[in-house]
Amino acid sequence: MSDPVLRLHNIKRWFGDGDKRLHVLKGVNLDIRAGEIVALVGPSGSGKSTMLYVAGLLDQPSSGSIHLANVACEKMSEKERTLMRRAYLGFVYQSHLLLPDFSALENVMMPQLIAGKSKKQAKERAVFLLDKMGLKNRMAHRSGELSGGEQQRVAIARALANQPSLLLADEPTGNLDPVTSEKVFTELLMLVRETGLSALIATHNPELAAKMDRRVQLVNGLLEEV
Repeated sequence: MSDPVLRLHNIKRWFGDGDKRLHVLKGVNLDIRAGEIVALVGPSGSGKSTMLYVAGLLDQPSSGSIHLANVACEKMSEKERTLMRRAYLGFVYQSHLLLPDFSALENVMMPQLIAGKSKKQAKERAVFLLDKMGLKNRMAHRSGELSGGEQQRVAIARALANQPSLLLADEPTGNLDPVTSEKVFTELLMLVRETGLSALIATHNPELAAKMDRRVQLVNGLLEEV
């Protein structure tokens, strides 16, 4: 069996010191293998976002180890973590966080240009992804000219622009109405499966969680299989 794309081992994350220390993650263990889509569930305040930030190298654990693409990351410098994120990770948040002065096409091209791709390569990849997300006729529109569902589709395309190994998503359809949420989430899963990458997706929605390969739940700072 191949090494996991992501391995979290005994991850602990606390905030504050001494008697005022708040323990959010108390020893989280998780392996995600290539092509696997995992739902992260748990009530608000259970630590899902904290776990995603640690897994995404946006925050450092208080203790424990993180291996991404079989590389130990927990002691990396900020510059090294940035390079790992750029090479291996894609992020989707509840808010789309699009650049308002740029078109949908330019928003998806931007991370590719930063990563060193040519303008031609970046445009071809952006057109391909936006077409896959049903936005063929909306590519020239700016963020404010798109609906909430369209904006989140652009955000998903942007997250996949640099062909990451792992997608991390925090309530990616949480701001959408139920019908739009279902449609956008189905498109997200379809695109993830077509590209063969792995994903860890936090959601409150049990119906959406049931569509994934397996579910893990944060309970009192520990991770349990559902």
